[in-house]
Amino acid sequence: MSDPVSSCSARLQLQEQEIRTLSAEIESLKNPQSLSPSPHLEQLRDENTKLKYRLNILKRNLQGERSHCSKSMMNVNLLLQDVFGDAIRASCPELDNPPLVVTPNQQAKFGDYQCNSAMAIAQMLKAKGIKISPREIAEKIIQNLPENDLIQKTEIAGPGFINVHLKRAFVSKLLSNLLVNGVQPPPLATKKKVVVDFSSPNIAKEMHVGHLRSTIIGDSMCRMFEFLGYEVLRLNHVGDWGTQFGMLIAHLQDKFPDYLTSSPPISDLQAFYKESKKRFDEEEDFKKRAYQCVVQLQSKEPDFIKGWNLICDVSRKEFQRVYNCLDIQIIERGESFYQDLMTKVVKEFEGKGLSELDEGRKIVFAPGQSVPLTIVKSDGGFTYDTSDLAALRQRLFDEKADIIIYVTDSGQATHFQLVFAAAQMIGWYDPQVTRVEHAGFGVVLGEDKKKFKTRSGDTVRLMDLLDEGLKRSMDKLKDKERDKVLTPEELLKAQRSVAFGCIKYADLSHNRINDYVFSFDKMLDDRGNTAAYLLYALTRIRSIARLANISEAMLRKAAETTEVLLDHEKEWKLGKCILRFPEILQKVLDDLLLHTLCDFLYELATTFTEFYDSCYCVEKDRQTGEVIKVNMWRMLLCEATATIMAKGFEILGINPVHRM
Repeated sequence: MSDPVSSCSARLQLQEQEIRTLSAEIESLKNPQSLSPSPHLEQLRDENTKLKYRLNILKRNLQGERSHCSKSMMNVNLLLQDVFGDAIRASCPELDNPPLVVTPNQQAKFGDYQCNSAMAIAQMLKAKGIKISPREIAEKIIQNLPENDLIQKTEIAGPGFINVHLKRAFVSKLLSNLLVNGVQPPPLATKKKVVVDFSSPNIAKEMHVGHLRSTIIGDSMCRMFEFLGYEVLRLNHVGDWGTQFGMLIAHLQDKFPDYLTSSPPISDLQAFYKESKKRFDEEEDFKKRAYQCVVQLQSKEPDFIKGWNLICDVSRKEFQRVYNCLDIQIIERGESFYQDLMTKVVKEFEGKGLSELDEGRKIVFAPGQSVPLTIVKSDGGFTYDTSDLAALRQRLFDEKADIIIYVTDSGQATHFQLVFAAAQMIGWYDPQVTRVEHAGFGVVLGEDKKKFKTRSGDTVRLMDLLDEGLKRSMDKLKDKERDKVLTPEELLKAQRSVAFGCIKYADLSHNRINDYVFSFDKMLDDRGNTAAYLLYALTRIRSIARLANISEAMLRKAAETTEVLLDHEKEWKLGKCILRFPEILQKVLDDLLLHTLCDFLYELATTFTEFYDSCYCVEKDRQTGEVIKVNMWRMLLCEATATIMAKGFEILGINPVHRM
């Protein structure tokens, strides 16, 4: 059985199209003054009016059912877009796709949201030869607003802005829903599969600060998609194949000749790599043997595969230390995984006549790209281009991904642009159907605004950085004398929460596209938009109920029985801010810029402080300190704030502790 709203909407669209056609016919006749309107046109208009009336009733009933039944947090902006979309279409039947712009109002005194469509509509109508002012359009939109549970009143401001005031009862109901059901994401129309390619260090090399950004940003993107109900595959595209393994295996054979029978004690793989590289650059015989080792490795000779696995395992253990600190879940699928697929990719491009020879190389020019991809080198070997094309093909056809995100530094933007263009050219995916995107990021700078290095000029090892974070966070906690009130176990938990939370938040709170300055002093500052400030804020909010002897069970019961009053301006401001969470997630989903979520959490924390300073949640006897009154609806606002902050931290990969 078809959806009555969809069926009615389809008929309505057909009617309106016919009305436009007949109207155009009448206007195009030579003597329109002498003609009376077509009876058929009048009949259509009459039926159209009845259809609109029926459609509005159906939509109103559906909206009521949704708000009554849904346990999900509702996106207020999207609900308003539904309402204003109907009104705009009814006001402007001449336009096929009228613009719809609804945004939160920047100044609370003018309302809660604003519809800014009238000006753009006026321009579109003017282009069709219809002169009407934006204010008149705004008036028509307001007249055509369907009945709804959201809007208290509307006002027209300036040239045609429509200021929207929400109903307090509606906001209160949504807050109660949040408190009873928790932070539930909106249901997905269809469950989509997302592949996120992030972290991607190189085997036999230390993870450095450059890998920090990819790891933190990629993990947070995965957490967001997972929370929203997507099936997420977290992939670590490690550099585990190539000519460098020839020199590493040759050096392994010389230094640990019995490596096949007893595991070699390689404690410092970075030093091992440097030794082999030095020999490769200086010893001609060693270089020749290294190349022979590559050939034997690529032929999958068992002894060479074992040596390769030994080297990879040493690296994996080092990588895992970092991932354990940062609480990262990721599946390793390195370049070696795609070796057999590369031959098929080359044959596919050749078979479709999309590759060409250039001085012994096989290259591919994608439409609109001035630089080619090299899919086979002149010596017959494959390249990063071949590897990334094979990986993309596997993710599209084998994994059947609907969304594929690559989280690497912005320096690789051109490379991925070429890979995506070639994949579209050969017909692997349609960008209108499948989202394939490079989420690039800037470099990490030192406080001198230069690339982050050690004093000796070396790249900063990631493990050293994390250890330094732990040391500094403990110093900070002791400065605040938290070691005197927390148990040793609580202190260690707080240390890790602050250290790793601050490192993650410092990265995520900056627009990823820009470079950012790494500063322990700034990230551990408990003032301003930092994890330290927000973690302390959340701990304080959670302590309000505890200090008033209000248990979680009491709060749960109150959520079901107590109306959340929003009479005070600070209560109203906080309530609206809490409910913007789904809008924020939708924006991050669209542009993959996580600093928007960080900015929201900071705004929520500061809005809560304004509320708490102005509205008594718990009233105590001034002399005895005994609790004499609990304003339970305000305690519920505290609980709702803490719930949203905790979920925001979870998406950012930050682990708050109950006591700090």
